[in-house]
Amino acid sequence: MSENKTGAYICQGCGLGERLDTSQLVTIATRDGKANVAKEHEFLCSAEGVKMIQDDIDNEGVNKVVIAACSRRAKTDAFRFDDVAMSRANLREGVIWVRPDTDEARETTQEMADDYVRMACAEVKHMKLPESSGEQSLNRHLMVVGGGISGLTSAIEAAKAGYKVDLVEKSGELGGQVGKLYKSVPRKNGLQGYVDSEIGELIEAVNANDNITIHLNTTVAGTEGAPGRFKAELATESGSTSSIEIGAIVQATGFRRYDINQLDNLGGGKSPDVVDQMGFEELAKAANGGTIKRPSDGKEVSNVVFVQCAGQRSNEPGHLNYCSGHCCTTSIKQAMYVRDAGGDATVLFDDLRTPGATGEDFYRAGQEKGVAFSKGKCTSVDTSGDLKVNFKDLILDEDATANADMVVLATGMVPASGPNPYLQLELDEAKNQEGQEEKVVKLEAELAKAPDSILNLSYRQGTDVPHLKNGFTDSHFICFPYETRRTGIYTAGPVRRPMDTSQAIEDATGATMKAIQACENAAQGRAAHPRSGDLSFPSFRKEGCTQCKRCTVECPFGAIDEDEKGYPQYNEARCRRCGTCMGACPVRVISFENYSVETVGQQLKNVDIPDEFDEKPRILVLACENDAYPALDMAGMNREEISPWARIIPVRCLGSVNTIWITDALNSGYDGVMLMGCQKGDNYQCHFVKGSEMAHYRMSKIDDTLKTLNLEKERVQTYEVSIADIQRIPKLINDMDKMIVDEIGMSPFKF
Repeated sequence: MSENKTGAYICQGCGLGERLDTSQLVTIATRDGKANVAKEHEFLCSAEGVKMIQDDIDNEGVNKVVIAACSRRAKTDAFRFDDVAMSRANLREGVIWVRPDTDEARETTQEMADDYVRMACAEVKHMKLPESSGEQSLNRHLMVVGGGISGLTSAIEAAKAGYKVDLVEKSGELGGQVGKLYKSVPRKNGLQGYVDSEIGELIEAVNANDNITIHLNTTVAGTEGAPGRFKAELATESGSTSSIEIGAIVQATGFRRYDINQLDNLGGGKSPDVVDQMGFEELAKAANGGTIKRPSDGKEVSNVVFVQCAGQRSNEPGHLNYCSGHCCTTSIKQAMYVRDAGGDATVLFDDLRTPGATGEDFYRAGQEKGVAFSKGKCTSVDTSGDLKVNFKDLILDEDATANADMVVLATGMVPASGPNPYLQLELDEAKNQEGQEEKVVKLEAELAKAPDSILNLSYRQGTDVPHLKNGFTDSHFICFPYETRRTGIYTAGPVRRPMDTSQAIEDATGATMKAIQACENAAQGRAAHPRSGDLSFPSFRKEGCTQCKRCTVECPFGAIDEDEKGYPQYNEARCRRCGTCMGACPVRVISFENYSVETVGQQLKNVDIPDEFDEKPRILVLACENDAYPALDMAGMNREEISPWARIIPVRCLGSVNTIWITDALNSGYDGVMLMGCQKGDNYQCHFVKGSEMAHYRMSKIDDTLKTLNLEKERVQTYEVSIADIQRIPKLINDMDKMIVDEIGMSPFKF
């Protein structure tokens, strides 16, 4: 690249010209920001304004651009310039919209704008254009693991998009659990009752598609690589192996049946006439429209009781604490089998849930067929003679008993997700600590009973996709469905969360589209969600690396391995560009071309810090770009007032926050530092999974630093916020301002 030349462009539109002295901002950009070119324009995002900037890029050699106008989240299409580094100074949402339009506020509003221009100029000065790593590879080929309704849907949707598919199924036939059903709940028009399953037609379509190669009686013996260049080794029951190269993976391994023997109080394992829903489906399929015969003696069934929420939605040991989503509609369907054969059917429920577009109508269809619905809580099933279902009648508030030829327990879905890789990591960590013997024994027992690995990944962090607390593969159903912590590997269907057939079909379609996107992004060196399209990539200064392995361990996505000498080895296509490795590095040798310790550090250092006697405190706010920063923008749109002393810097993730920024801020004279990121924990909303959690952990250890600086610990605060906290976030900032002024006082480092 040629010599760096910075152009700063100040917008006067959207009220900026009326509220701010834009000519002063031009002076600030030139004098303090060292911009080579600085110009005002009445509407910078207009065709004329954009052309002005482009002309300077083409004719004046400007290769670093500062846009001082609206938020970096606005007008992204207008301000899109090739081959230039760009920074945005948020003067609209971040300054004039959060300050009152009064003569008294004019001075401090201008000071905010001046600082944001200085900060943007400092940031762009230390930015570089991302360059290709040379690892790019395009492979329009997917591996779909699992031949059930989700896997079949994924395969056919990918094939329609022109992708080749290797469909891997461990059993000898396609269809999965849905293939074992006698009839299905309709996806349209629930009033018609149950319908023939679509699975047969789907299997035929998959078999007939030339883009799909089917591997039956096959498992994945090993997986290595990254999006665009995965390699998988397939192993058959006969012992033969083969290798395939794929661009991305969809794991659609479905669910396992809950062990009915754990429900002995409900007759599970005590009587062959107490079955789960899949067991009853097998009997119905064998009857093929005739009267169902009970397993114990072959007698035709005339009276069946269906017990809902058997061993699920319960916190008792061994039970599932979640709803499996499909069980109520499945029981209604099976009760219709009984009614159509002339028998009586009772659905015993505490809560009846029929989700989806057809659910309520399907429930009505069951009522019209004469299915009895009784609101009650089953307490036990007596199997000593004829079956007796004992329950608490929740309408009459009394104990009751119902006789039955058969009892069907609506047990839940157990995800077929393989072992949780973090169990082994946790075990290794416990073994290296004193006094953890009890924990080691417990973890070893859990690993011993863990299911076999499914993908057999060659990742440092383990062989399978990480789990959530109930064993389902990790994803976030609001912010990033289908995404796992392993870039390029997407999960779909009941392995991801409990769901019915209609939802599984939709889920598989979505996961397939994301897998295709991963292949296309990998071919261009672009990041996956949530920084989709980002070309930046982490690198490190080898001469400064201490081989501490913190970056490797803390990366949420398994994107960093180690070479034979223990140095970090980055994998571009796996990396999500969150910067957690940068925040973890104690010697600050990790950086991105356009986001680094310097780009943020120079911003905070280029804020004008008034002396102590001006009584103008300064508060640094490091705001997550996924939740906190959008909420701040919306606060501006709502004209929520924010303290004029706050200076806000968006960060990719709180996980990228290096503690040197906190130390530098306090040493530079800031009176307080606030970190605002997503919710952490089991119900996390952090787009980078662990970033917010890591930041809270790091900041919990900042007290020692504050003590050495003779500062109160209250000066550094970390908050969990959501994108909806439009009123709360300004209040948090204003409360910090008030606390500094009224309680702990200005920083002793003011000069």
